Formats: sequence, C-alpha cells, structure tokens
Amino acid sequence: MTDAPRPVPPSGAAACPARSDRAPHRLGPGGAGRAAADAQLRAEGAVVPVLLPGEVPAVAVTRHEVLREVLAHPEVAKNARHFTALHDGTVPPGWPLTIFATVDGMTTADGADHRRLRGLVTQVFTARRVAALRPRVVELTAGLLDGLPAAAAADGTVDLRRHFAYPLPMGVICELLGVDAALRDRLHELSNLIVGANGTAAEVLSANREITALLTAVAEARRADPGDDLTSALLAAQEEDGGRLSARELVGTLLLMIVAGHETTLNLITNAVRALCTDRGQLELVRNGRATWDDVVEETLRYDSPVTHFPFRYPVRDLEIGGTLVPRGTPMLASYSAAGRDPDAHGPDADRFDVTRRPAARHLSFGHGPHYCLGAPLARLEATVALEALFARYPGLDLAVPDPELPPHPSFIGNSTHVLPVRLTGCVTGR
Repeated sequence: MTDAPRPVPPSGAAACPARSDRAPHRLGPGGAGRAAADAQLRAEGAVVPVLLPGEVPAVAVTRHEVLREVLAHPEVAKNARHFTALHDGTVPPGWPLTIFATVDGMTTADGADHRRLRGLVTQVFTARRVAALRPRVVELTAGLLDGLPAAAAADGTVDLRRHFAYPLPMGVICELLGVDAALRDRLHELSNLIVGANGTAAEVLSANREITALLTAVAEARRADPGDDLTSALLAAQEEDGGRLSARELVGTLLLMIVAGHETTLNLITNAVRALCTDRGQLELVRNGRATWDDVVEETLRYDSPVTHFPFRYPVRDLEIGGTLVPRGTPMLASYSAAGRDPDAHGPDADRFDVTRRPAARHLSFGHGPHYCLGAPLARLEATVALEALFARYPGLDLAVPDPELPPHPSFIGNSTHVLPVRLTGCVTGR
C-alpha cells in the first residue's frame, strides 16, 4: 500500500525540502522528461528532492498513487502565498519562474477563488461547445495535411511538429478565443519563454509584459465588438456575475487557455506519432481494428505524457508524503511523465507502449481532483482527429531520423521532442 499524505506537527525549525540523506536532482531545460531521467527519479522514491533552475529547492512527486493523493489533498495549495522561499528572500530576484508561479488564474487559485474562476470558464467551455467543434477540427486538419508536401525540404522530409502538430491546436484555441491569426506565432513564442524555463530573467519578464499587453488588447477588442467566441462569452459571464473577475484574472485566464490549449496537445500529437512510427506493430493494431485512435491517445498520455513536471503546489503545513517529510511551503512538482510509467500502477511492462493496454489505474496526465484539466475533452478530440487523418492520408509516414537522435524540447515542464522530421511516403490522394 502506498503511503497517503498525512499531517505531522510543525517542525518549528528550518528544514530541508525533503529528507537530507539524498542529494537533490538538478532540473534544467531539455531532457528532464525522458524515460531514463524519470526512471532515475522514480527509483529515488515517491517524493524526490530536486533543484529548480536558479538553484531553488523543490520536490518532485513521481509515483502514481502518491501523486493522485497530492493532487486532491486539502492541505496542498496552489496559491504562491504559501511558497515560503518566494517571500523570505531565498528565491533570487528576477527568478524566471516567479511569473509562472504568481500569474492570476485558475492554476494559482485555491478554495472559493478557484471555484469562482473555474465556474466562469465552465459556463463558456461546455461539453456541447467542444463537441460542436469537431467539423472545424476536421476541416483544419485536412487543410494542414494538404500543405505538408509543399512544406517538405528537398530531401522529402518535413517537420511534422512545426507544420502539423503545432498549428492545429493553436488554430483551434485562437479561433475559440477570438484571437487574430496574425498573433498566433508570437503568442506561441512568448508562452514558450514563460513556461519553458530556458530564457533569462529579463527575457521572461519582457515576454510576460508583451503577452499581457497582447491578451489585454484581445479582451478590449472583444468587449468593444463581441463575437461568438470564448473571450466574449467570458466577458459576458463576468458582467452577469457582478464583475467578480478582475482584469488581471481575465488576462491570466486567457493566458492559461492559450498555453494549455495548444502546448499540451502539440506535445500529445508529436509524442503519439513518434511512438507509432517507432513501433509500427502498434499502428497495425489500430488499422486492423484491435485498437482505436482513442486507445492511442490514452496510451500516449500515459506512456509519454505531454507534461513532465508541472509547477507548483505547496503543503500548507508540514506533511509526510509518500514516506518523506515535506516542510510547509516547499514547492512541489507533479511529475506526470514519471508517474505514467510507474510499474506499481501500470504493471511490470509500464515502459512499453501498448495501445491494447487495459490499465488497472487511469493515467493522471490531465491531473486529478479540483484542478483537473477543463480542456481534456478538446485535447482528446483534436488528437484523435489529427492522428486518424494523418495516417489515413500518409499511411507510410515514418521518422526521417532514428528516434534516439530526436532532440528533446528545451523545457523541464513540457515533454516532447523539439522537432519531428518525417518522410511523407505512401501518400493517399483525395479525401
């Protein structure tokens, strides 16, 4: 049985983020979410001391059952007012991840504030609205597939991540929010800087200012000229709710929807294509009807989660979690990619990609508890449509370089490859 988080009396003295008999793992941009690194973290235990960029101590929760408990634990908060080192001078000035930790929105809210913000978004991001998007997702997918041959280099290779996996979810979420198409690439670049942890403090601060200004302008444009988009609906819900959504919260909510609405699906599609091309026997299982594209998506979410380490949560008092004492206010990372291959939850073959898997434990890649991802249905819709159409149009599509040579995406938060060069062999014309 896995240890569940339980309170212990306050220590009353300065303490290490976790047991002091283990040297912390240093997390940096690039490669942190790959299988070997995750396995090493998991081998250290359910709760592992790590160093964030800037030498800031934290812990990573690596095991499925312990992470599931943490995600729903009533004494583990999201608001950065509980982040002790952020307020006692330990965190260096200009720390790039400060912005990520303190943005106003659902990801940093607790209790009544979280319910208020989530309730407003839920009113406009309904299951019916998502289901109605399928024809548009199909249309956008077909258009992107039409353009792939023209995007190919002279040797016949094309970066599928750049020309397909990225523009599909970014196009969908920007259309949903009423964001002009001309802003999409810049919003992607800025969000990468903010959440990638691979920019300087000055670059991240500048990116935050620019993206705040862009999204403020989007909100102002929709307020002046409402349309059939989520930003307009969110503004209308705000007014009906008595204006309880502040300007900062509105921008923070839009930022969350932009970043989460495309980055995770971009990684999901990329990781699924990579897995299917690496083990084409799994692709044949789908083609012969022994598995579905829904199965591919769920197994990819488990096997190669789009998110490696998601920051941050904080115990509101000293807690024993998974056998480790975590002092109050310690930043905690939800290590989704490590938990996805936890053999205690997913069996001794957890390191194997198997689209026919019927796991005893459902993956946690969309979270669990009060902060479960509202965009999960949309991500699943986009990924299933994209993958089915891609391999129907290009049945012989394959990696253009060996899988081990694919460079990791430079982020300890996002988990994917930086590029995905493929060859478009076996093209099927017409739709």
